[in-house]
Formats: sequence, structure tokens, C-alpha cells
Amino acid sequence: MIDNRRVRHPAAAGVSDAAQLTARPTVVVVGGGIAGLSAATALAERGVAVHLLEREAYLGGRVGGWTETLPDGTAVAMNRGFHAFFRQYYNLRNLLRRADPGLSMFSPLDDYPLVDADGRRDTFRGLPRTPPFNAMAFALRSPTFRLRDLVRLDAKAAAPLAAVSVPETYWRLDDLDAESFLRDINFPQAARHLAFEVFSRSFFTRPEALSAAELATMFHIYFLGSSEGLVFDVAAANFDVALWQPMQRYLQGQGADIRLGTAVHSVRRDDAATFTVTDVAGSTLTADAVVLATEVPALQRIVAESPGLGDSDWRARIGDLGSAAPFVVRRLWLDRPVDGDRPAFLGTGGLPPLDNISVLNRYEREATSWAQRTGGSVVELHAYSVTEDTPELRRQLDARMHALFPETAAAGVVHESTLCRNDCPRLGPGDFANRPTVSTPEEGLVLAGDGIRIDVPVALMERAATTGFAAANALLDRFGVRGHDLYTVPVRGRSAVLRRLADRVEGRIRA
Repeated sequence: MIDNRRVRHPAAAGVSDAAQLTARPTVVVVGGGIAGLSAATALAERGVAVHLLEREAYLGGRVGGWTETLPDGTAVAMNRGFHAFFRQYYNLRNLLRRADPGLSMFSPLDDYPLVDADGRRDTFRGLPRTPPFNAMAFALRSPTFRLRDLVRLDAKAAAPLAAVSVPETYWRLDDLDAESFLRDINFPQAARHLAFEVFSRSFFTRPEALSAAELATMFHIYFLGSSEGLVFDVAAANFDVALWQPMQRYLQGQGADIRLGTAVHSVRRDDAATFTVTDVAGSTLTADAVVLATEVPALQRIVAESPGLGDSDWRARIGDLGSAAPFVVRRLWLDRPVDGDRPAFLGTGGLPPLDNISVLNRYEREATSWAQRTGGSVVELHAYSVTEDTPELRRQLDARMHALFPETAAAGVVHESTLCRNDCPRLGPGDFANRPTVSTPEEGLVLAGDGIRIDVPVALMERAATTGFAAANALLDRFGVRGHDLYTVPVRGRSAVLRRLADRVEGRIRA
């Protein structure tokens, strides 16, 4: 489905291919995650010589996949956990269509139920697609939201939810945390835990640590701003097999040089025209431009080791970036199946430390094959915004699984793999104004990633893809080569009435 009100952001004009220039430009893209792959693809397709350097032995970044070995020698798939590829991720899906025009790499998942500590369940199945009826239907059929709650809502204070405009919403709400915003509009406590926390969890954080502007923008992207709805796809195989190996073959077919296992140490401006990129082994590449498309900690390390880049203000803004709290992904290969009616994905509220459970053999090819061969199942537990990974945390996660899926209590664990990471960007109150943008003070140096600011309504993986394409477009424009059009959900709320109401509220706040 394509929303007929989606917005096209046209690229600048230019020659159709860099081969038409007097000299073919060379760009080094640092980072092989979604942002780096988007930038590398956009550049290579326009005839630019691209060198893509990735620290890991696989592409995909935080959505990468790899292989682990069970005690019996069996190879099994592993990654950093469940990711939902929503239909309104236009730019990411257009990237992946390069390798698979029909997106056969995906399987649809039309629902992901939510359950709380009292056993109340919400579902996204069967919601109308048209805003605002989708949000109204979700609220009114939820066991945590009653008609009296709708009457008690502070409609004026809640107006910014229905009248999102990017970037204006950030100027209005970014200094406020999401928890306070929901409290101020009298949103019912139970519904907060079961419904809105699903958005904050997407950022690997809790509502009290998430910008209210990010929450409002997410609500716009998935509910009131788009008729694509909350339908999404999941990768039908491990991410490396389904997504990134095909993209690697596509990029190499476009002439890109891809170097895995290559961590970048520093970037030096040689003169007005060129840069030198040095990896940790001391090897160098000279390029006309550079895209830094890494996670926040790596970006900070590279800039710290590159003292000549940018000005003091820009370097300080890079240094001020933060990462979200750690999260834990715990994958268990069990010796027996879970019940057949268990959903592929179950979100939880009020059941700490568990945030969700995935049954991978419901949708991932490698897990399905292992489960069919052994008679077991593959289950994944997520805990977001934790302090650290501990044996006690793992025990608590397992206990929550046993309570929700009682048949797992007697299951034997054939293998387990637990990851703890804290390299996702912090999107806290007040962060937006100081967040670095795609453009930098250094001509020919651009940034990309889901922690980089771009003033259109995108988030998470789609923000990574969009900033990657935008970074490439900035360089293509500099070279005089035509860029790539980008697409987003509407940049403003769909209801003119609610937009006017929000403007009145904002006017009173300023007064």
C-alpha cells in the first residue's frame, strides 16, 4: 500500500552520471550499516567511485546478522534482535528493492499483541487505515482505555500529537520528556504502559528519558500522519542472508569497493579538494569526499582522532552526543516447541525487565529449519534500558517467559546467546537543537545515521536510510550530479482543524 498523501522530496538537478564530468569523483563511506549502504548505493548508482569501509565482518550495522555454533557443531543464525520493517519506511524499502524488486526477502506480520501485568491485551489487527479513525479505534477497543478516559483528555494539551509538523514540533516539545507529556494530557496510566511505551521502546529507552517530540513524531509516522498503518514486514531469513548479502552483490555490481573488517581510525583534510582516510592498520585511501555513517561512539572516536576536521562548535556537538541505556537480547534454543497459538512477537508492559518476546521459528528461515529438524523452538527475549547484563537479569527474563508461555518452564535450553549493547543514539529531552546534521562545516564531509538530525518525519531504520541518501545527495549536488528523490509521510498533521488548535495552544504558551 502507498499512501496517496506521502510527500516526495525532489533532489537537486545535475548530470545523470559522474562519467559526464571531467574527472570521476571518489568517496569513502565509513560504516556499512543502513545509513552507509544507502549513501554508498546512491553514489555508486550515479557513477561515483565508492569505497565502503565496515568495521565488522558483515554488513548491516546494528541490523547485521552472523552465524554462531551450537555445542553439537550446528551452525545457527544470530543477530541483535527483532526489527519491524514498516510499510512507511519508503526510503529503506526503496534501497532494498535494488537487490530484490519484489521485496520477497520479507514476510508480512499483521499483528503484534501487547500484554500487561494484569493480563490485559491490545492488538493492532484489523484497525482501519485512515487517520484519525485508526487511532480512535485502537484507543476505544483497548481494555486500558475507556470512553471516560477520552472525555478526561486535555484536548488542547494533546493537540500537538495530532498536529505534528517537522521540525516545528521539536521546537515545541523537545525540552519535555514523553512521560511528563502523557501525564500532562491526562493519558490514562495503564494505556501509557501498554500503548505508548511501544514507541519509546523502539528507541531503546523509557518514556521518562525520551523526548516528547520524538514520541509525537512517532505517533504521526505510525498513526495520525500515515494511512500505511501499523502493518509491517519481518525479514524471512537472518538479516545477512535476507538483506545484506544481496545488497553487497548489488553494490559490487555497481562498481563499489567493499572492505569488511576495516575499522577507520581518522580522517584528514589534505587540501581544499581531498581527504585521507586512515584505518586502524595504517592503510590509507584518498578521496574527494567522505561520508561518516557510524554509530555515535565510533563517530566520536574518529572525530577525536581527526583534530583538523570541522570547527570547535561542531566538534563539541559531536562530543555531546549520547547513547541510549544498554539493552539485552537473549536468544534461547529450546528442546521443545512453544504452543502453536503463540504470536511471532509479543510486546509487554509493566513486566520488567521483559519488554518483548519473539518466537523466531514463526518467521525466520534458519530458526524454522532448526525447530523442524529438532522438534524445538527458538525464542528471543528483549530487555531495554537496563543497567547491565547480569545472571540475575537473565533469570528474571526467563521467569517472565515461563509465566507468559508456561510450556517453556519445563523446556531444556540447548543453547543460549545473550548480547548487551549500548550503541543506539540517545534521543532525550533537549537533544534535538544541538544534534549534528548531515551537512558539516567541512566541505565534502557529511554525516549519516539514525542519531543524525534531518528535518523530515522519519525515525529509527528509516532515519538511517534517509540520512544516508541525503548525505549522498549533498555530495552529488557538490559534484554537479543529479541526486535521488526521497519520500516521507506528510510533514504536517493531516487535520487542518487540529493544526490550528495546536497553533493556538503554542501561541498561549509563548504569551
